[in-house]
Amino acid sequence: MTPLDVSALACPTCLGDLIFEGTLSGGHLERGSLLCEACERAFPIRDGLPELVDDASVRELDRIMRFVYDRIAPFHDPATRFLLPLLQGSSEAATRDGHMKRLRLWELAAVDGRAPKVLEVGVGSGGNLPWVERDLPRGLDVELWGVDLSRRMLEGCRGRLARPGSRPIRLAVADGHALPFPDAAFDRVYNIGGIGTYGDPRQALAEMARVARPGTPIVVVDEQLDPEASHNLYYWLMFRALTLYDPATGCPTAYLPPEAVDVIEEQVSRLYYCLTFRVRERAAEPARRRS
Repeated sequence: MTPLDVSALACPTCLGDLIFEGTLSGGHLERGSLLCEACERAFPIRDGLPELVDDASVRELDRIMRFVYDRIAPFHDPATRFLLPLLQGSSEAATRDGHMKRLRLWELAAVDGRAPKVLEVGVGSGGNLPWVERDLPRGLDVELWGVDLSRRMLEGCRGRLARPGSRPIRLAVADGHALPFPDAAFDRVYNIGGIGTYGDPRQALAEMARVARPGTPIVVVDEQLDPEASHNLYYWLMFRALTLYDPATGCPTAYLPPEAVDVIEEQVSRLYYCLTFRVRERAAEPARRRS
């Protein structure tokens, strides 16, 4: 992330503007703070990762899941690649293809000279990024952003981005309940495999809707045992083992914000649903601030 990228951020506490104070490495933020000009909160930058989280407001379940993901980060990618196909009877590629197509990334284009912006909430180790790269129009300049509450998962994502040919992505530690971006900032927003662990999925969906430009696809994917398929005891037990965090796991359609339209709920594999929606054009209003 560069100092210029800071202008695309907002204070997670009040949505005020942020300014950078600190040191750079190769033109990128290295250490220091992002200071809010409105509420005067300071958010640290450590080893190039801004930590845009009001830790006092992080919910108990989210703290637990952050602890879990920080510990399993080194094993997350191998488990996704090899274990999940065994559990659900379909490949990782088939599952990701099922939901990535809903983002319609191939339709992105520059508008008035502005590069389109794509946000992954809960980017984790970056497992979706190869599919994003595949679907983006060739030669189009696109700003990719990723946030996650687990710093260890983001460190794994940075390792993935170090591979030759990887498109750069701006990363920050952030809470999905309080995204550090202004209103209507992104041309695509998605969250894959995480919202079921959020303490308040209604608030997380509202935040995704807030930072999305009107009309853009917002895609949310997480665990749900396919209600139309038959499942033997093995599948029931494996699904419950995966979803111990929530005894009532399912598609959060009932939690969508009032401005959600064009809602599509579908099952993309034995274990995962895909929820797609857009938000209506909002009446002209000043940029909102959190109280």
